[in-house]
Amino acid sequence: MSKRISLREFQQNLTARLGAIRHGDAARTLLGVESGDSLWLIDLADSGEVIPLTELTPVPLTRHWFAGITNVRGLLYSVVDFSAFRADHATPHNSEARLVMIGARHGINSALLVDRALGLRPLAQLTRLPDDTTAPTWGHQMYKDAENRQWRRLQVRELLADPAFLDVAT
Repeated sequence: MSKRISLREFQQNLTARLGAIRHGDAARTLLGVESGDSLWLIDLADSGEVIPLTELTPVPLTRHWFAGITNVRGLLYSVVDFSAFRADHATPHNSEARLVMIGARHGINSALLVDRALGLRPLAQLTRLPDDTTAPTWGHQMYKDAENRQWRRLQVRELLADPAFLDVAT
């Protein structure tokens, strides 16, 4: 069973880690998320912000994995259920679900709906595995952590350019 920590301890730990990132460790630290049955790593520069699931407005005549649109501080974002997009199960809309705002850096208001955010993962604590040659280019890099869990590194630029990701109409 995992160790329980207080909210105060969690906030102090997160503040310290974010402080380290601001001082040059950003390129070596990744955001970990769970989506369906997979663990994913996203570059902090590409992840933008991570927010709790907000109200989604469905869009008719779109693919089942297009979760809808949402308004975040006056900006509309398209939301893709990342698990369903990868032909995994649909992401539950619960208190752990998160929106990862991935497109802002690339000029696209797009967000990924994921099961939950798992915090920051230092790249130095991960072991690079051989690429998964059967996976799309945006998800073929593989890593393993100290607990022997496998992670995929999401290449956001490649995902945003993938014709399948852009084709939301049915």
